[in-house]
Amino acid sequence: MKAHDGMYIDGAWRPAASGETIDVVNPVDEQLIDRVPAGGAEDVDAAVRAARAALPGWAATPPAERAALLGALRDVLVSRKDEIAETVTAELGSPLAFSQAVHAGVPIAVAGSYAELAATHAFEEKVGNSTVYQEPIGVVAAITPWNYPLHQIVAKVAPALAAGCTVVLKPAEDTPLTAQLFAEAVDEAGVPAGVFNLVTGLGPIAGQALAEHPGVDLVSFTGSTAVGRRIAATAGAAIKKVALELGGKSANVILPSADLAKAVNVGVANVMSNSGQTCSAWTRMLVHRDQYDEAVQLAATAAAKYGDRIGPVVNAKQQARVRSYIEKGVAEGARLVAGGLETLYEQGYFIAPTVFADVTPDMTIAQEEIFGPVLSVLRYDDEDDAVRIANGTVYGLAGAVWAGEEAEAVAFARRLETGQVDINGGRFNPRAPFGGYKQSGVGRELGAHGLSEYLQTKSLQF
Repeated sequence: MKAHDGMYIDGAWRPAASGETIDVVNPVDEQLIDRVPAGGAEDVDAAVRAARAALPGWAATPPAERAALLGALRDVLVSRKDEIAETVTAELGSPLAFSQAVHAGVPIAVAGSYAELAATHAFEEKVGNSTVYQEPIGVVAAITPWNYPLHQIVAKVAPALAAGCTVVLKPAEDTPLTAQLFAEAVDEAGVPAGVFNLVTGLGPIAGQALAEHPGVDLVSFTGSTAVGRRIAATAGAAIKKVALELGGKSANVILPSADLAKAVNVGVANVMSNSGQTCSAWTRMLVHRDQYDEAVQLAATAAAKYGDRIGPVVNAKQQARVRSYIEKGVAEGARLVAGGLETLYEQGYFIAPTVFADVTPDMTIAQEEIFGPVLSVLRYDDEDDAVRIANGTVYGLAGAVWAGEEAEAVAFARRLETGQVDINGGRFNPRAPFGGYKQSGVGRELGAHGLSEYLQTKSLQF
């Protein structure tokens, strides 16, 4: 990709007002790979003003034309798939094959789904003697994390544009190069100036200024529950809508009738994927007491096979955070059966694939989001006990259920307090809603439910 010393505002690249920059570091070798502008309140204001000025024209653009531009954006992303994967690998540390399949492939599918939805969604309907219109909510502040840098951008920007909203994006400071590449793709696709704007910067400065800006109508944020709570308070004070996709501590429940080896192996792979940096990862494996010892051995063996096949975590701070949880797990009495604090390499922010056994529901590692390649294996006595343990956290984002018969798994899944459940290894669906119960967030992303987050209704009575 081209190096930019500016931010993308009102259809052009411009430098940050402060002239300050943020270092972008490769987490594999800890080397500096680039610098991007550290935007501040002045840059945010310029971007929001550009989005506000572009809003009337974009909102009035027929849905079919918006759909065509989203289709063009998808096509640009397809043409630059290899560059996307290489960029994500450089700044996130993800293995290249995973970057190609997931970090590049999934956003392309999501962008395509919104190109189709923009063309087919019913933005008006007759209800008795009324006509009900769905209209864009306005200017959207999209604040995205680093763990799936392009997917999180597309999952917010694509539905916002499909709805007729304009957007200001503030990406995570660890992965801004992917956001710059996306801005290039938006420009190449022919999206009108001001409809999409990019401000790179630090969360407490640029992110806070964006969330507080009076010209923003909706704040869409993905990240930690702690930060989401602050954003919700800020937006609530201004009676501003929020869409929050926050933390998770998902349970992978293996019922006695399930194929134990398959369920354990897929479960371990799920946790180790993206180095454990997935909010919906099944980091708690729940196994019946009669199968517990076998499951622990299977999980330890599966984790050991990953070894150096997973990438690092994103930065030194995250590495220290994950290591502190491993230390806490040992201190609270959990039994380490794989991984731990061993160092894989002399350089890089790596964490060994780690599995804990003899974990009880009240332990810190069973309650708090770790965001690293760490799995806790818990035992349960019966289905009621499994439901209690699975639902026994403040989170409710995702989960999985395994059983010999699909109907048995579905019946159990209906008892879980969580927004999404995979049944016997169910596949990702870019049209299915994603989002959480409880402290895992407010609202949904993906598909028609994700589109509706960016729409407001107006009814005319006749």
